[in-house]
Amino acid sequence: MADGAADHTFRPATPPRRSGKPVSMTRFLWMAWREPLDIWSDRHFAERIITGQSFLGFAINVADPAGVRHVLLENAKNYDKGELQKRVLGPLLAEGLLLVEGDDWKRARRIMAPLFTPHRMAGLTGRMQEVSQARVSGWLEDRSARVINIDREMTGLTFDIISATMFSDMLGGEAGQFERALTGFLDTAARIDPLEVLNAPRWIPRMGQIFGGRTARFFENRVAQLVADRRALIDSGAEAPDDLLTALLNARDVDGGAGLSEREVACNILTFILAGHETTARALGWTLHLLSHDQTAQTHVQAEADAFDLSNPDWADAMPWTRAVIEESMRLYPPAPSLTRRAKEADVICGVEVPAGTAVLITPYVLHRHKTLWDDPDAFMPERFLPGAREKIDRFAYIPFSQGPRICIGAAFSMQEAMIALAEILRRYQVDPPGEAEPMPSHRITLRAKHGIRLRVSKRA
Repeated sequence: MADGAADHTFRPATPPRRSGKPVSMTRFLWMAWREPLDIWSDRHFAERIITGQSFLGFAINVADPAGVRHVLLENAKNYDKGELQKRVLGPLLAEGLLLVEGDDWKRARRIMAPLFTPHRMAGLTGRMQEVSQARVSGWLEDRSARVINIDREMTGLTFDIISATMFSDMLGGEAGQFERALTGFLDTAARIDPLEVLNAPRWIPRMGQIFGGRTARFFENRVAQLVADRRALIDSGAEAPDDLLTALLNARDVDGGAGLSEREVACNILTFILAGHETTARALGWTLHLLSHDQTAQTHVQAEADAFDLSNPDWADAMPWTRAVIEESMRLYPPAPSLTRRAKEADVICGVEVPAGTAVLITPYVLHRHKTLWDDPDAFMPERFLPGAREKIDRFAYIPFSQGPRICIGAAFSMQEAMIALAEILRRYQVDPPGEAEPMPSHRITLRAKHGIRLRVSKRA
């Protein structure tokens, strides 16, 4: 928690919050489909534990760090993902690390952990920098300034990075197709369908299945072909690229078991695209939006960008403001705005009895803006995350990558990618508001801007 607000404090626009009065089932289902952020009332941002009967049965909303710690770490084995999340995302990610449970998850995590070691991640920084430089250096060409769609640019940039580091550029030039398909999937197939909330019979068609089937098939077919092509290359005896796709196909369980099936590899590639490329793109877009309204913070980051040098093994430590603005951006706009769990057996959370089958909701969007946990919670104050202040934040009050055993395996990849990309952008450019209405967040699995983020970009003097 920071001590007081800075004199350059910016408070971005946020969706209006409803009162704490109960809502009808019809309205709840409409909010869940149209905009899940509307579900959270003033009460959720002021009280740490809220329980009651919901349309999901008995539910508990946990915004107490001690309760978050209990669910995600201390008794994590008692809490699974629940069926709703699996029904919504399962058609695409069923066997990926995000959704698998129990022994299947442990095995997959063991196999993939060596692919995300600090040493291996450090070996990717040079390629991340090259891709970032190539992507952003030509933004303005001969023009002095222009308004650009930052969301689209960040989607292309992070897709180019994941293509270069994971697939050795085998998906080069396909960023536009993937962006359109991913946007279509998030806007249709990945929404919380009222029929899923009500657990209606599977033979009743879902709107997401009807409108999102084409995008789902695009992802499945393209990634399956990518895996098949790389497997054929490996089986031929030819030298395969030393990238994450090859590593996934060659990985073996340290306990002597088999590796991942091609279906598991494909599901995990799709998971990395969603949980890696998409979330980092959104974090960068929101960060640039916030910096455009805070010239003091932007100047600090530009100074670090000017001195940015990957040949220094401690380059990240030399960029405290760059890291701080990204972390503060992910506090205000957590890439994954909600986590859901189901209690397998009866338990007690912060003194509250939790029957078996209880829906447990941990919402980073609420947790990160909670009035009892943060000073001026809706304000952009990157000073919270500077050395000396960062250490005072409870690690279960700030969970942009989740926490506990299921903490995001690619967290280090995402953070170094975001820091490098931000440095390459701000060593060249100044970003300012375009004079338009501020973007509003929208919950579409990730936290996207409802109508995109546009910024005025000009070359630095």
